[in-house]
Amino acid sequence: MSTTLYQQIQEFYDASSGLWEQIWGEHMHHGYYGADGKQQKDRRQAQIDLIEELLNWSGVKDAENILDVGCGIGGSSLYLAQKFNAKSTGITLSPVQAARAKERALEANLGSRSNFLVANAQEMPFADASFDLVWSLESGEHMPDKTKFLQECYRVLKPGGTLIMVTWCHRPTDVSPLTADEQKHLQDIYRVYCLPYVISLPEYEAIAHQLPLNNIRTADWSTAVAPFWNFVIDSAFTPQAFFGLLFSGWSTIQGALSLGLMSRGYERGLIRFGLLCGKK
Repeated sequence: MSTTLYQQIQEFYDASSGLWEQIWGEHMHHGYYGADGKQQKDRRQAQIDLIEELLNWSGVKDAENILDVGCGIGGSSLYLAQKFNAKSTGITLSPVQAARAKERALEANLGSRSNFLVANAQEMPFADASFDLVWSLESGEHMPDKTKFLQECYRVLKPGGTLIMVTWCHRPTDVSPLTADEQKHLQDIYRVYCLPYVISLPEYEAIAHQLPLNNIRTADWSTAVAPFWNFVIDSAFTPQAFFGLLFSGWSTIQGALSLGLMSRGYERGLIRFGLLCGKK
């Protein structure tokens, strides 16, 4: 990961995570609105439902030692640690996120079996075969080398353990390549959200077969999660959010003003919400 990209991601989340928690809560990921995307529910409940639906889809019923790659402020890490009575470790590029996650772990009485580190997901500071569940919820899009990222997830996974990766993708390009307008749309998203690039779900699946993961499954849940962005847009333009944005810096303001990029990306079928799981 280049120093410039590393710093951009770190600074983006250092600046924006406090506001996100204040306005939107501890879970920094999409919500689940039913397979058809039409279930009406509280946005925070939708985010918790996404975690539960992912566990059901992947068949994970227990875990003892969990790694959350791209942990944010510990939303998934602490939820999974509590659910499975497990140890959890989260990594992030943001010192602000890691510090807040540690605070939240203490508040939840999970400090003794949770840990949060500032670490690069492409060069993880863990021994081989350390975790029986590696969980990556919306962090793969930040990785400049998707193959290296998945290789590292595979390396730290115990034999018999499960990898669950959920990430932003673009549409498959086997039938038709991305148009110039689609490429521009993606470039706008990359610039605002500090992404090097995204790939399609079939491309991720091809990497997973090379690892080689076993029992590989993939799914596209774009329809189920797409309504999330409209809820976020609605909540972003409240007085509380407005004043929070003023003190969060230009990158956060730009991110808020560009929320429609993601909403429109889903509407046109360009942005996809890709799932992949498999066993070592």
